[in-house]
This record gives sequence, C-alpha cells and structure tokens, in this order.
Amino acid sequence: MLGPLANPTYARLFAAQILSLVGTGLLTVALGLLAFDLAGANAGAVLGTALAIKMIAYVGIAPVAAAFVHLVPRRTLLVALDLVRALVALALPFVTEVWQIYLLIGLLQSGSAAFTPTFQATIPDVLPEEAEYTRALSLSRLAYDMEALASPLLAAALLSAIGFHWLFAGTVLGFGASALLVLSVVLPTPQPVAAEGAWARTTRGLRLYLATSRLRGLLALNLAVAAAGAMVIVNTVVLVRGNLGLGNMEVAWTLAAYGAGSILSALLVPRLVEQKGDRPVMLAGAALLVLGLAVAPAAMGAWAPLLALWALLGLGNGLVLTPAGRLLRRSAQPGDRPALFAAQFALSHGCWLLAYPLAGWLGAAAGTFWAFAAMAALGLAGVVLATLSWRAAEELPVEHSHDDLPADHPHLEKGARRHRHPPMADALHAPAR
Repeated sequence: MLGPLANPTYARLFAAQILSLVGTGLLTVALGLLAFDLAGANAGAVLGTALAIKMIAYVGIAPVAAAFVHLVPRRTLLVALDLVRALVALALPFVTEVWQIYLLIGLLQSGSAAFTPTFQATIPDVLPEEAEYTRALSLSRLAYDMEALASPLLAAALLSAIGFHWLFAGTVLGFGASALLVLSVVLPTPQPVAAEGAWARTTRGLRLYLATSRLRGLLALNLAVAAAGAMVIVNTVVLVRGNLGLGNMEVAWTLAAYGAGSILSALLVPRLVEQKGDRPVMLAGAALLVLGLAVAPAAMGAWAPLLALWALLGLGNGLVLTPAGRLLRRSAQPGDRPALFAAQFALSHGCWLLAYPLAGWLGAAAGTFWAFAAMAALGLAGVVLATLSWRAAEELPVEHSHDDLPADHPHLEKGARRHRHPPMADALHAPAR
C-alpha cells in the first residue's frame, strides 16, 4: 500500500492532505466549543445550521468552481484556497455573534468545496498507473479514518494545557503547512477537452456523470453510504447514552469501532478490486450497509453487539467509497476530471443533505427502530438502483477507433487510433456504447 509514497510529488501531496485533515479535525472540536460558548443550550442548533451551510456549499459551489479551475494553474489555485481557509480559521476565535460563525463557516466550506475535488482530480494525473492510484486511494481512505480517531485525542491533549481558542491556531497551521507542501511540487493543469461557455462548463461534470452508467451506479451507492453514515453520525450518542445509559467514553469507542471497520476496508480494497473488480466489491459493501441497518434494532440492547455492528457499517462504507476514485478516473479525460470529481463531490453530499435530517427527525419523532428501518429501505433502494443502472457487461473494454484524432493526442497510446478501454461518455466517445 505504501508504494505510491515513492513518488516524491504524491508523497508531498499526501502529507499536505494529512496536515489539512488534522487542521479540519481540530476545527471541528473547537467549533463545537465555540458554539457552546456563544449559544449555551442552543449550541446543537448552531452546529446543525453550520452543518447545513457546509452541505449547501458543497452541493452548490463545487460544480461552479470546477467550471473555472482551468483558468488558474492548479498549484496556484490549491495554495490560494489553503490560505483562504487558514485566514477564515484565524478569524473564528474573534467572533462574538452566532451569525458571524455562519458567515465564516460558509466562506471556509466554500473554499473546501473548490479545494477538495480539485485536489482529488490531481492525484490520477500524478499517478497515472491504475494499481498505484488504487493504493493511493486506500492511503487516502486510511488518512481520513485515522484523522477521525486521532484529531479528538490530539484536541483533548491540547485542551488540557491551553484554551479551546488556541485549537483554531492548529487549524491555521494545518492549512498553512498544506499550502507550503503543495507549493513545493509541480502539478499538471490539463485543459478541458471541449471549449464551452460558462454555463456549459458549470454543468459539464454533471452531464458527463449522468451519461456514464458506472457513475449513475456510484450515485445510487452514495445514497446507501449516506443512509448508513447518517445513522452513525446522528444517532450514536442517542443509542449509547440514551438507550444504553453509558458515558461519553463509550460514545467515543463506538465511533472508533466504525472507523476501525473503515480502516480495515482500506487495507483490503487494493487486493479485492484487483481480484474481483470494482463493481462486485462496491455492491458487496453497499449490501453490508443495508444488512447492518436492517439488523441494527437487534443490536441496540447491549454495547458489544453495537460495537460489532458499527465496525460492519464502517467496513461497508470503505468498500464503497475507497474504489470510487477509480470509477471517476476511468470515466473522463484528464482535462475533464476536475469537473467529474466536482460532480461526485456535489452529488454525494446531496445524498448526505437528504440523509442527515431524515435520520435525525425520524429518530426523534418515531424512535430509532423506525429510523433504522427507513434508512435500511433507503439504502436498499440505492443498491437496487446501482445494480440496474450499472451492468457488469458495461465494464467490459470496447474496441473502437479515433480516426479524427492526431497521432500525438493524449488519449491515443503510442499513436494507435484503434484501441480498447471500458466505455466513456465524454466528447471523444459516443454517450452509450
């Protein structure tokens, strides 16, 4: 799995990702404490609104940003966005009103909505060989999961010696260090395959995404991931503290079990997708999510079964999400990848925007049993739609010819106009073959 780190450019980008994630993790803890400091008992409502602002920014900003990222060198853009996020984090300790939190969070998450898909689209250009890219995806998944475990512990250690406002300084340092690492490498900036107007560029990623069967399947699988993940994030504290009567430490360990399952998936995915292919692995992961949601009511009576169930849901989550970048890489030319990664970023968070309130409202109004039942049904719908819209035969390589392309075109290997690869729906290929 560590093979991609032998590439100096990727190694620095991976280090930038880790530092940025640590900064974001500290920000999450500090923001909760700041909200309580300003709003007291209404801190939950403040954080819920901030979360909604985050999701709206992700859904609305990412496609617009992707339409214009090619106008600026990719390295310059990523560094600028890191610095913008650092400046916003620097301003957060000085807020005195709740509306200021909303404004700054909107700015910060808008920067993340432009940064994250652009960063993700860069990695397949740096690691063009598929096996190396797959291992890089597993490393990325591992980084996300380790951050989820490590950042709260780091925050707790820092809070034992300093006030919570200083956690924002850690966020600033994380984004700043990320900017320096990105600045230290040379990154490719592929141009879009097709020349289009602003509106067409804004919707290009979405049009490519929905025209590609494997990505329509990925969208449906995102629905299953969001259904299970929302139940974990929203209702873990309800189940552990409310139903089981346990404490905050047990809440943390329960969330850690979910992270451990996801870490296990990151270790398994490279070999699994090499042996079985992306589609079977991702559908199996989504099936595990649905199974876990369906049997969850039987596990709510004791802590040990709940830990095992959360680990199962984490495993299913990772089996779906870790290979997703392979599908995006396979579905577009380098110049179209930022738009496609932005579409995935926006559409997947749209699924979370649906699942979060459903999980919370159903749990509060009807009880966790019916919340699990409803989310299991939502996840099952995602699996069925994915199975129907993404057929196994559609992943088979198709032989075809590009007689109109020059011999030195990047899509042609060694100038051969006739070649084979899985179907694509971009400007160089028919929408459905």
